[in-house]
This record gives sequence, structure tokens and C-alpha cells, in this order.
Amino acid sequence: MSWIFGYGKKDPQLLDPSQEMPPGTGKTEGGGLQISESDMKKMEAYRFDSAALERAAQAARELEKSKHAKEALELSKMQEVTKQQELMVNMKAYEAEIERGKVQQKQVDAEERRKTLQEETRQHQARAQYQDQLSRKRYEDQLLQQQKINDENLRRQEESVAKQEAMRKATVEHEMQLRANLEMKKIQAEMEAKAKADRENRDINLEQIRLKAVENRATILESIKTAGSVIGAGVQSLLTDWDKMMVAAGGLSLLALGVYSAKGVTGVTARYVEARLGKPSLVRETSRFSLLDSVQHPIKTVKKLVNKPSDALADVILAPELEERLRDVAIATKNTKKNRGVYRNILMHGPPGTGKTMFAKKLAQHSGMDYAIMTGGDVAPMGSEGVTAVHKVFDWAGGTRRGLLLFIDEADAFLRKRSSETISENLRATLNAFLYRTGEQSDRFMLVLASNTPEQFDWAVNDRLDEMVEFNLPGHEERERLVRLYFDKFVLQPALEGNKRLKLAQFDYGQLCSEMARLLDGLSGREIAKLGAAWQAAAFASHDGVLTEQMVRDKCMDAVNQHKQKVEWQSEQERRESKSIGYQSAKDSSTTIVKKSKSQQAKSTTSSSADPVKAVPKS
Repeated sequence: MSWIFGYGKKDPQLLDPSQEMPPGTGKTEGGGLQISESDMKKMEAYRFDSAALERAAQAARELEKSKHAKEALELSKMQEVTKQQELMVNMKAYEAEIERGKVQQKQVDAEERRKTLQEETRQHQARAQYQDQLSRKRYEDQLLQQQKINDENLRRQEESVAKQEAMRKATVEHEMQLRANLEMKKIQAEMEAKAKADRENRDINLEQIRLKAVENRATILESIKTAGSVIGAGVQSLLTDWDKMMVAAGGLSLLALGVYSAKGVTGVTARYVEARLGKPSLVRETSRFSLLDSVQHPIKTVKKLVNKPSDALADVILAPELEERLRDVAIATKNTKKNRGVYRNILMHGPPGTGKTMFAKKLAQHSGMDYAIMTGGDVAPMGSEGVTAVHKVFDWAGGTRRGLLLFIDEADAFLRKRSSETISENLRATLNAFLYRTGEQSDRFMLVLASNTPEQFDWAVNDRLDEMVEFNLPGHEERERLVRLYFDKFVLQPALEGNKRLKLAQFDYGQLCSEMARLLDGLSGREIAKLGAAWQAAAFASHDGVLTEQMVRDKCMDAVNQHKQKVEWQSEQERRESKSIGYQSAKDSSTTIVKKSKSQQAKSTTSSSADPVKAVPKS
């Protein structure tokens, strides 16, 4: 195996003495080599340990001589084959890695192409949008330019029409002026001709006037003579004939009796009709139909007779406790009407706009009764006629067969305390007449009073009330129900019907109603109803008739600000009234002291005059 490791071969470089030496070396005089230090350092790099090579050769010779040389060779071959196989496996793995890299490169290329396509698509879209914007801008510019041209043409046409109108007007004025001049000249000529003719015919005209006057005088005298002779003959025959005189006297007496009788019967009939059928002057609104109304409005009369009683709390949104109590009142009133019992008098008090009048109407309709609405502010200005007017109202109310709910709004205007010095004698008499007619409960009519200040009622008025119901301002839930009710009534239904100029923009009106219910704290039901009407008016006032969310919010904030202003005004008014009341109470107390002193003096004078010892009778 020496041929494998090179054993037995001699290195020609080591044995050939004629081999060239490295540059910078030379021979010495004795035939030896003279090497410099730098060359020696360089040659150190070419030196190696030959002992290791010799040991390897010795090991190879021993291995060749050994009996396991063949196995070692086979082992070496197997190691070489194994190395070759490992190399092949590494090459396959390298090729697989190369293929994987190619696949990844293809994926990266595909992703890059996809991104490139997306970017190109985006660029195309942007370019298309830009082109569209340019075309729109160009179209708008064309429209604007066309509008300018149209405006310029219109202005020129208007100027031309104005010039033509001015010319026509000037022509007409000139013609009128010429016509007026001609008329004046014509009239002047006619007057001159008439004056000339009158001057020429003066004597003839005077003679004609004189003759006409003589004829008229003779005719009048002849008529007077004829009439005098006829009347005289008639009077003479009447005075000489007693039978004719008695017939004339009887006829005149019967005529006078007929006139006065007809006048009295007409007055009595008119008062009866007014008390039973006609509507009194104090009643502002009523559902009761008279015979004349039935003839004039037969359709309404038939509808009224056909319509069934409705729910007393329909479209009336109140607190749950108040609704339960009012429902009990409605059921009791309906059963009272059916069983012909006596009605109970009710007082409804609370802030304005909380649904008192609305519930009174619903209560009458639910119970199958008629309703009549009057206001206390109409009674005070009537003065001395207030007593008669009150009696007429109660006579009219007692003449119904279906039952009447008499609703008196602002009742505190004339039902004030009689102990107060602020009411007049006429108002005091009217109050007494009211107390007289309501002293007993009636099975004909039901009395319902409404007031914002029930503490001003006279004690006798409070004694005639059977039940008092307080209407408070709506809470959060009631406000939300009211907002939804009036939003549906004034906005949604007209928008769905489509017969009005009203449309609704796209927004969540349910959530908006909940937000507005929180903002409208302190507002009454009437103010919320007015807010619904304001939404409708805002839509009608817009250029396209569309009600947007911002418009709804703006109207809501306007209503809140207006309510705050009203509250501030009310506070200022209450402060002024408290000051005036304090001044008036001080003045009244001083007046009362003076009256008491005068009454005490009068009592002392009366007691002294009533003394039988000291009293002196007057002659």
C-alpha cells in the first residue's frame, strides 16, 4: 500500500541539489550557501516536520503487512462511498432548496404582480375619478357659462322690454295729452256756443220758466183743495155716524192689542228657545246640536249619532297613577249616565297645557254626554249682566236629555273669595248666582272646573267640589311618549301619505326622540305639541321640503330656550305681584282699621240713640 501514501518515492525537490534557490541567496567561497536573515525568515515557512511523514509511512507499511489490510481497504472504500452518498444527499437537498427558492421566488413574483395589478387598478380608478371630476367641473363650468349667457340675454331682453315699455308709455302719454287738449278745446268750443245760444235765447228761456212755475202753483193749489174737501167730508160723515165711529175705535183697539200680544209672545218664545235650544253667549264651544244645527249640518248629526263612545284616555298621555285615577272617574261617570244618577263635580288643577281641557272632552265623549266649554274670563267683563248670563247657562244645561259636561276653564277668574276686597259687587252677585245654581248635585249636568291657582277659590265653591285631581308636568317617560306621538302625527303620517310637501331624511328618529325627551325637561304637553307643529313648519319652509335631523334638533333647542325665557318672565312677574300684594295688604289693613273705628263710632251713636231715656223723636 506504499503507492497509496507515496511511500518509497523520493521527492525530487529534496534530492536535486541543482534546484534553484530562492532569490536573494548565494554561494560562499567554500562552496557553501550564504543566506541572509530575511531569506531565512522566508524559508521558515517552507519547513515541515518529516518525522510525521515517516511515521505515517511506517504505519502504512505495517498496515500493508497486517492481515487486516484488506478489511481496512474495504472500510476506506465504504467510507468513501458513504461520503459520496452523503455528498449526493447534500446535493439533492441543495437542489430541493434551490427548487424551494424558485417556488418562493415565483410566489413573490406573483404577489408583486398582484400588488402591481392592484396599484394599476387603483391608479386607473383614481384616473377615472379625476377624469370624472374634470368632466363634472367642465360641465359645471359650461352650465355656469350658459347661466351667465342666459342671464345676460335675460338682462338684455328686460332692458329692451323696459325701453319698449318706456317708449309705449311715452307714446300713450303723448296721445292722452293730445286727446286731453282736443277734449278741452272741444268743451271750450261747446261752452262758448252754448253761452252764445243762451244769450240769444235768454228771453225765451225766462218766459218758459215763468209759465212752468205758474202751472205748478195752480196744480198744487188744486190738489190741496181736493184733498181738504175729501178729508173734511170723511171726518164729517164719521162724526155724524156713530156706528162708523165705534167700528173705527174697535179696530184700532184690536190692532193695538194684537201688536202688544205678539210682542209679548215673541219675547217669551225667544227666551224659551234661547234657554232650551240656543247656545248661551258664555259658551264658547259645545258638542250639543240644536234643531237649527241639525238642519244645517245633517251629516255631522248623523255621525254623532252613529259614532260609538271612545276611550277617555285616547291620545291623552299622563303619569300612570293619574291615568288610573282618571280612568276610574271616566268609568264612574259613564255608569252614572247609564243609571241616571247624580253627577259629581270635579276640580282639575295644575300648570297650563297639561291636558285638562282635552281630558274633559274625552270624558264627555266616553260617557255619551255633550260637553260645553266656557271660560271664567268672559264672566267678569259682563258686569251686571253676568247674573243673567249665568242663569241662562244653567237653564240651557238643564234642558239636555243626554247629559251635559259643563267645563269652566280659568274658573278662578270669577269664583274668587268673597272676603277679598278686589272683586266688584257685580262679580260678587255673579258668584252668588253660581253658588245658588250649584247648591245641589244634578242628574242633568256635570260641573268640571279647571284652574292654575285653585287656592283663590271661595270656600263655598270648594264645598261644592266632590273630587280634586292634580295634573302635573309630564315626566321623562311621558315626555318621550308625547314626543313620539306628535312626531308621528305631524311628521311621519303626512310624509307617508304623500299629499303634502313634507319628506323625512334618513336618521334614527327613535333614538332622537329619546334624546329630545331628556332635553325637554319642564315643558308641558301643549308646548311639546307646538314643537311638533314647529317641525312640520320647518319642513314646509325648507327649499326641498325635507326635514333633517339638524332641523329637528334646532327646533327642540329653540323650544327649550323659549321655555327658559317664559320661566324668567314668570319669576319677575311673581316678584312684582308679591310687592304689589304686600303694598295692597298694608293699604287694606289701614283701610280696615279706619272702617273699624268708624263702625265703632256708629255703634256707639246707635246705642246712645236707642236708649229710651236719651232718645228724642224727630218731628
